Amino acid sequence: MTATLAKLRDLSQGRLDGITADEALGLDISGIELNAAEVGPGGMFAAVPGTKTHGARFVGQSQAVAVLTDTAGAEIIRAQGDSRPVLVVDSVRDVMGHVAAEIHGHPSESLTVIGVTGTSGKTTTTYLLEGSLLAAGCSTGIIGTTGTRINGRKVPSSLTTPEAPALQRLFHQMLAEGVTHVVMEVSSHALSLGRVNGVKFDVGCFLNLSQDHLDFHNTLEEYFQAKALLFDADGPLHAPNAVVCVDDDWGVRMAEVAGQNPSVAISTVETEHRTSTQTPHVPVRHRWRAAGATVAPNGLQSASLTCDGKDSVAIDVPLPGAFNVANAAVAWAVLSAIGQDSPKAQSGLGQVRVPGRMERIDEGQDFLAVVDYAHKPAAVAEVLATLRAQTSGRVIAVVGAGGDRDRAKRPIMGEAAAKGADIVIVTDDNPRSEDPAAIRASVLDGAYDAHSDATIEEIGDRGAAIRRAVEVAESGDSIVIAGKGHETGQDIGGVIHPFDDREQLRQALVDRNGATTTSAATSTTSTTSQPTTSKDA
Repeated sequence: MTATLAKLRDLSQGRLDGITADEALGLDISGIELNAAEVGPGGMFAAVPGTKTHGARFVGQSQAVAVLTDTAGAEIIRAQGDSRPVLVVDSVRDVMGHVAAEIHGHPSESLTVIGVTGTSGKTTTTYLLEGSLLAAGCSTGIIGTTGTRINGRKVPSSLTTPEAPALQRLFHQMLAEGVTHVVMEVSSHALSLGRVNGVKFDVGCFLNLSQDHLDFHNTLEEYFQAKALLFDADGPLHAPNAVVCVDDDWGVRMAEVAGQNPSVAISTVETEHRTSTQTPHVPVRHRWRAAGATVAPNGLQSASLTCDGKDSVAIDVPLPGAFNVANAAVAWAVLSAIGQDSPKAQSGLGQVRVPGRMERIDEGQDFLAVVDYAHKPAAVAEVLATLRAQTSGRVIAVVGAGGDRDRAKRPIMGEAAAKGADIVIVTDDNPRSEDPAAIRASVLDGAYDAHSDATIEEIGDRGAAIRRAVEVAESGDSIVIAGKGHETGQDIGGVIHPFDDREQLRQALVDRNGATTTSAATSTTSTTSQPTTSKDA
């Protein structure tokens, strides 16, 4: 696919610097990239301002036939003596997604695209949707925290929501491979930075909102407004269908944001654990409610969903936790909205497994051991409450906090852990460029300030902390290793070290049980994969 430079100029409402010849305006642009060195022949380099330097300074590394940048970038390019055509716009990020979509032929318009946003549960909900759609016979793509897959096959990608050029390229690839439905996580970063501009969504989903990423958004209200861009009635991203969990007040507000456009069909979802007493003051097409949840000894759940007080459907929820009942209910409401709520989809939903999300690690021990991605205060509290409800013995939590991220949440995480667990082991997460001891100290302050009866320990080495949790566990206890979930690397001082909580926990259990070396070898197979440590809201 290609687009002419003249077409991109008109689309972006920009101006072409140094171009007068008609043949230059007719120049075909075959791709667009943010990394100058990755631009292929016939492509365009999108030079954006960075925190330390402007991308335009790297134009000399590019084969691009044209450049998309702002006024400052154009001045830098001309100062370097580069004479290539420059498309100058006020904000590159505002238009880059639309430009990329035009170049790739607007592939999302030929796909059913489901966008899922919220603080917690995005990955789980997208997996539930992917599993259901595949079981229903749909050719399905998924884009999110754990990567990108096409019909279950992993495709290289980065970030929870890829940058606009990569995202549109992925859509184009999926469409070429016959994909009909795409389920994607939409982070607040992606919405704020324009990564999903140019995407035509069919359904927008909102799960919940709690404190996270306030290093980027400054306040919870600003964080909410970023999420609301996916539902803004006057914005370009809102979908004809909105599915909103209204268990909390943030959800009620989001339903009202979506409802400002009377053409949007809104489905609300609530569970027995609803805390909000409000109802959206906008027309709602369908009201879904999940009730009667039962929990099996292994943590698997069943629940009954009703739509508008009738038409009950039973769903199996293949993960423990009340919050996962909400995630599954949202997934089912989405399937209903797009006409894919078939018995096959219902069966598929009950078979889903999500890496690093309440993932059980079993080596024959007489206590429950799980790994979960919970790295926010509310998520930690929910995970611990879930385990408490189904644990006859003690709850043991291994927790930490990431460096170079929202510092305010660190003591709150410690407090949540101390209030929810009997034993709390504070350890390192991804300290990044910060002093690990200082991060732990902040988490410990919150744990001690909780004034609970929990036993609190500090073990900086994460592997040692996991082994300690296994060492002290007794029959009937539950262990949760929280914070890193599916990640396969630990960022210490800017160096990514291979580290997987699931492997570490499994090995500790194997060592405790005196299992065979064959079982131990199984736990180390993924250390050679690319280490991942990204957390995108």
